[in-house]
Amino acid sequence: MKKLFFAFTLGLASLAAQAQVKPFQQNDRVIFVGNSITEQGAYVSYVYLYYMTHFPDRKLLIMNGGIGGDRASDIYRRLDYDILAKKPNVMVLTFGMNDSGYFEFNGNDADKTARERIEASRRSYEQIEQRLVAAPGIQKILMSSPPYDETAKIGGNVFRGKHKAMQEIIKFQQAAAKKNNWPFVDLFYPMTELNTRFQQKDSTFTLIGPDRVHPGNGGHLVMASLFLKSQGLSGQPVADIRLNATGKLQAAVNCKVSNLAAGTGKISFDYLAGSLPFPVDTVSRMWGNDQKQSDALHWIPFTEEFNREMLQVGGLPAGEYALRIDGHTIGQWPASVFAAGINLATQQETPQYKQAATIMQLNARRAEVESRFRRYYWVQGNFFDKRNMLMKDNAAALDSVRKYAKTDGMLRYHEENYETAMYKELRDLWQQEIDTLIRLIYQQNKPVSHKIEIVKI
Repeated sequence: MKKLFFAFTLGLASLAAQAQVKPFQQNDRVIFVGNSITEQGAYVSYVYLYYMTHFPDRKLLIMNGGIGGDRASDIYRRLDYDILAKKPNVMVLTFGMNDSGYFEFNGNDADKTARERIEASRRSYEQIEQRLVAAPGIQKILMSSPPYDETAKIGGNVFRGKHKAMQEIIKFQQAAAKKNNWPFVDLFYPMTELNTRFQQKDSTFTLIGPDRVHPGNGGHLVMASLFLKSQGLSGQPVADIRLNATGKLQAAVNCKVSNLAAGTGKISFDYLAGSLPFPVDTVSRMWGNDQKQSDALHWIPFTEEFNREMLQVGGLPAGEYALRIDGHTIGQWPASVFAAGINLATQQETPQYKQAATIMQLNARRAEVESRFRRYYWVQGNFFDKRNMLMKDNAAALDSVRKYAKTDGMLRYHEENYETAMYKELRDLWQQEIDTLIRLIYQQNKPVSHKIEIVKI
């Protein structure tokens, strides 16, 4: 276990040693481009939520550019009408899960087929690369796929050799990033090492999910944390307050403390943080995968790295003390706990946590509306583009969808959404709703001043 933990640490160190991704800035238009794992949208939404809560004055736009089933060749075909049409100035490009194949690994010529698919992926990527090199106004970030889990003992289909094939795709992704001086974010190896670590204790554990391909909400938080770590954002506190029982302020990081007063058995002050805590969801939100976002807190040090709102009070006489914020009792702890420090970001009854939870719900609504666009572009890329009907959206297009949906299960899944999305006027209304939600988020995500009291019971 020590060797494995050391290997995991080395994996994270290797990630940190790579060129850091520039943190997103004011007015950035960021698009994450990928396959169904990106289309699911959770990790993209979690990255956005981190920026919404941790940098409340840094207004930016993060867009989902994922389509289920996509390989590099599919991404190349939709560069103009789907991705570049959104006018991003930052692009995060990931592929590899579908490029490496699936049932081909159960055939007699699995190795040969894998080599052919890897080479096809490389050729398609090089076409994408040519287009991106010719777009100097876009910051390019290459990102590996999360791993395929072929080691969890959970039954079902297992495509032996797929994990190894994905490593070959990652090699040329890393080489391309180095050649072009583009940042590279590694999800594959850190997540593989985590998987291996926990499977030593429980052979049925999977960081991914029952289909071995698509991470659940917990896995997506791991992905988001690795991306944020690549941006050098690990360790930035929500806030950090340190004072003693006499009322002396020793530190106030990313916050303002005023009207500090100390008396017998009581300390009070006004507190204005520079950020909000990151609210953690405890509900499973992906079909067929019961992972919850909060599960990831048992797998990675997300709270310690990205969600610390610390209140530390030293020198309190022994006894129990109540913590009140705006007159509401949050909890009570002994003096020793106050001396060690209380992470307010883990206290869901604080007004700042409740404020952040509202932002989380608004962001979830934004992502839900955005997903309608992704389903619309799935039909464009996986159906119309192959029939020379791209972006036609006329009666003939609708008739064609209805006809082929009778025998094509995936098209049938997207049919109802397309019947609405085919009308530009309705897509414009969806975009207006997204724009309204983002404006509302950036109106409501500003921290406000709170009265904090520490009272001996």
